[in-house]
Amino acid sequence: MAYTLRYHPAVRDDLPRISADARRRIARMIDARLGTEPARFGTPLSGSLRGYWKLRVGEYRVVFKVAENDVWILAIVHRRDVYERAARRLR
Repeated sequence: MAYTLRYHPAVRDDLPRISADARRRIARMIDARLGTEPARFGTPLSGSLRGYWKLRVGEYRVVFKVAENDVWILAIVHRRDVYERAARRLR
């Protein structure tokens, strides 16, 4: 089954902080993994991000939520800041 990828508007702020090579790698992983089988490749999160999942891509994490045939991408951020930033976007 193919999933529709949808992005939180703040993801546009995340991308300029990531190198071009890393952006290409992240884009490939999102298309290949989240676009086809997000539950297989993601890891569920807990705490304030319960109901969301993460996809690990090197030093970066993609925080997302699956809703029917859509994958909602909340954040694409370096691992040291990702959970704090993602939680702030939910407020």
